Amino acid sequence: MNCPEVRAHPFETRWTMTSLPDPSEPHDLPDLVALSLLPPWTWRLAAARLRAGDTAADALECLLARRANPPTSASTLRQRATSAIARAAERGIVPIAWTSAAYPAALATIIDPPFVLWTRGTADALERPAVAMVGSRAASPYGLAVAERLAADLAARGIVVVSGLARGVDSAAHRGALLGGGATIAVLGSGVDVMYPPEHGPLAREIEGRGLVLSELVPGTPPLPVFFPMRNRIISGLARAVVVIEAGEKSGSLITARLALDQGRDVLAVPGNVLSGRNRGAHALLRDGAKIVEGADDILDELGIATPGVRPASDASGDAVLASLTPGEPADLDAIAERTGVPAARLLPRLFELELQGLVARTGGGRFLRN
Repeated sequence: MNCPEVRAHPFETRWTMTSLPDPSEPHDLPDLVALSLLPPWTWRLAAARLRAGDTAADALECLLARRANPPTSASTLRQRATSAIARAAERGIVPIAWTSAAYPAALATIIDPPFVLWTRGTADALERPAVAMVGSRAASPYGLAVAERLAADLAARGIVVVSGLARGVDSAAHRGALLGGGATIAVLGSGVDVMYPPEHGPLAREIEGRGLVLSELVPGTPPLPVFFPMRNRIISGLARAVVVIEAGEKSGSLITARLALDQGRDVLAVPGNVLSGRNRGAHALLRDGAKIVEGADDILDELGIATPGVRPASDASGDAVLASLTPGEPADLDAIAERTGVPAARLLPRLFELELQGLVARTGGGRFLRN
């Protein structure tokens, strides 16, 4: 097989929908799952090959061919992938492939998107604007109260709250979103059928009723420490912005914040007690220019998002992104980027704002339509 070298550029996030295989072809799923079973350091290379036009099958063969002594064969990986798909079907777990119209457009723009999302719950949550909330697992009562209140207020305004279902701030954010009557997405560092921490099983089931529990890891994968930093890029990648609450100097939440900045997302932080030591990481973000958050309005104002259903006249007039869309003709991110000269990662925030204002609708497959 001819396998020309394809490099993963660290700043290239454009997703060429037309270069990917037909999402209706069921044979793509086993190959994409097989790619996810390769070592994580190969994922950027695999994503680069897919963006360059390779099929998932070709990308798999080429990545294995590059190694003098590959640890396994393509056929073995496909067998494992087929078993994972069957196991998921038995357990009511729905896979969403990178080539599927249901795959979230925001996540598709990051440099190393998951090849498959294994999900439980309501996939509609992936189609709405989202804000991530992260923070300390050993949060103070103040931190927990702030996380719950902010999440409830955002959810009540139609914003999906994304977090990691960990103890502390994460679980408070999920509960707040549910109390606010909205949707929330929990991103796990294990298979979606392996609950960690175990006591959050009931919360996960509540989330499934109005939101989504997801993982890039095949069903049955245990919660190993290496998986938790990896899943942080998904938390930030799904969101328009990341809000940090009570993060220490070496907090994993700061990893998520750095990933968010690399992905072109906004980073905001909640100020806290200067005596406890729990807030040094969040305060460092504030010193570096992160927006101070005291309420949901601060988050929506920073993102330029009005209350859903309200159409500010100034937003509709002279907007280059809106002008690039033609009523009745859906366009993907690459087409809009070409027309406007704006990179895809920077286009998404504006498209989300226009969507909330009722000026733009999403049609699936990472495409947008002017109303």
